[in-house]
Amino acid sequence: MKLFVTILQLICGLLVITVVLMQSGKSAGLSGAIGGVADSFLSRNKARTWDAKLARATKWIGAVFLILTLILLIIG
Repeated sequence: MKLFVTILQLICGLLVITVVLMQSGKSAGLSGAIGGVADSFLSRNKARTWDAKLARATKWIGAVFLILTLILLIIG
């Protein structure tokens, strides 16, 4: 059981790394981090873009990774 969960966590970790590296940057340098990104009229369909799907996948895979980590903690 522990080996199976460990393998799942390894695969999940690799998926998190892959999905994060596939995302594009949200802001340009330090000015974007301080000032934030302004919403515009064109950002209304933001939830349908590829970056939004990758961000959603990052959240879900990260949550699964966290749950697998807690399961390994309980098992071990």
